[in-house]
Amino acid sequence: MGIRYFTFNDVLYLLDATKWTLLLSVIAFAGGGIVGALITLARISRIRALRWFAMSYVEVLQGTPLLMQLFLWFFLLTLFVPVKLPATLVAAMALTLNASSFVTEIWRGSIEAIPRTQWEAAASIGMSRFEQIKHIIAPQAVRIALAPTVGLLVIVIKGTSLTALIGFVELTRAGQLVSGVTFEPLRTFSFVAAIYLCLCWPLSAVSQRIERRLHVGRTPERGA
Repeated sequence: MGIRYFTFNDVLYLLDATKWTLLLSVIAFAGGGIVGALITLARISRIRALRWFAMSYVEVLQGTPLLMQLFLWFFLLTLFVPVKLPATLVAAMALTLNASSFVTEIWRGSIEAIPRTQWEAAASIGMSRFEQIKHIIAPQAVRIALAPTVGLLVIVIKGTSLTALIGFVELTRAGQLVSGVTFEPLRTFSFVAAIYLCLCWPLSAVSQRIERRLHVGRTPERGA
């Protein structure tokens, strides 16, 4: 079989693989948001066991490489599941759990940034802890958490590239396949990098714009 050149068909193939990168990113981001919200509630719970569990959950997932987590889930599940699980499912599961650990820390930090007086004021009018979070704390925490949460999506998108190593054909894996056929890695991965840039740069810009507009991270001046 002769060597062929990088053609427009290869471009189309890479663009088609991009939809799997986006789909996996959306699944991981949405799933991570749901799981992360639950872990955040455990993290700020008054029950010590729940706080310990949430803290350990975050420490383990953030203290180990995502690639190792992918491999562990991929090989560990084969020991307990009699059928071979698709790489898509394993990748979505690993990325969701990893993203949830970052969501937890973003939301925990945002909630802790709310002055304690807000909690005390809500409690003084008879609100339960759930009502305090729902009506007083969460709306303010959203303002603080919005920019870093959008920025997290950039990390998730780039993290999907690691799933190529467990057989999931997304953008990076498609680039490897094209490069193996055309023997033009520079041209192929330059195009792959350009696609990632087109996906991630607008999100980074949006995150920075939100941060500027909402003045997140700017400490208001206090009167004497």
